[in-house]
Amino acid sequence: MSDREENFTPQLTADGSFTFVSHEFGESFHSHFGAKQESFLKFVAPTQLATSAHKPILRLLDICYGLGYNTAAALQTIWAVNPSCYVELIGLELNPSVPQAAIAHHLFDNWNYEYTAILTQLAVEHQVQTDCLKARLIIGDARNSIGLLHKSGFQADAIFLDPFSPPQCPHLWTVEFLQQVSQCLHLNGILATYSCAAAVRTALLAAGLYIGSTSPVGRKSPGTVAAHPRDVEAGEEKLISISSSFLHHLLPPLSQKEKEHLLTRAAIPYRDPQLNAPADVIVMRRQQEQQASSLEPTSHWRKRWLSSNENTDC
Repeated sequence: MSDREENFTPQLTADGSFTFVSHEFGESFHSHFGAKQESFLKFVAPTQLATSAHKPILRLLDICYGLGYNTAAALQTIWAVNPSCYVELIGLELNPSVPQAAIAHHLFDNWNYEYTAILTQLAVEHQVQTDCLKARLIIGDARNSIGLLHKSGFQADAIFLDPFSPPQCPHLWTVEFLQQVSQCLHLNGILATYSCAAAVRTALLAAGLYIGSTSPVGRKSPGTVAAHPRDVEAGEEKLISISSSFLHHLLPPLSQKEKEHLLTRAAIPYRDPQLNAPADVIVMRRQQEQQASSLEPTSHWRKRWLSSNENTDC
């Protein structure tokens, strides 16, 4: 039975908020350390929305809208700073029953949340228009939706990249998909994701973005932020080192261990040239490329850093 046919059961996380488990992907929608805190600390804070909220208009792209937590946290943060900020929001979601189940189970009740009516309308009608918000939830394969969104000219000030993990949902972490995503990111925008996987980071680099590392939330692994290069020369060395002083401020730099991780076989990215391959084909293609690679085995990198206090799970 797929998720699109099942009933979702709320699962309590450590911060008192609830999440769901996807049987289709074999994973929870959020970390058990705290679903609510993950939205604020992994997505809203790294994209600097509290600062950006002073602008008259903000555009957000929520990839894998899910229960709606990232959008909810963003709206709460923006309008707490600037109640008159006009927000244009696009959410991409495969399964419309997920946000609907979040509303049906009253999962925002323990947030003391002001905008549940907005999230309810978005979950049910897939669009909302108010004096301060224009929101649309696009249902379907995000690989199809992202190309149409780019053609429409949508440029996001903040992008939340929140699919299931790369091994379970590789098609939304490929070089080709992230190239499309990067084209929907404003030149001054910031992308945030919970993942620190080397394959994800090299795919973001291949998409022409600079990357940085965010603070761990609940677990030892950091997340990743990305932005377009600004006033610096492109080049692989500079992309990895993030040498621009401006980007040092915007994107917290990678540690030496994280930089070295990008030089191992783990950093070989997922590929989906036609943006339509099944997940198992994408995984197999990467495995074959890893087996033929002359890059350092990831096990050697892990052993080298084993004595360090830093986590090597990325």
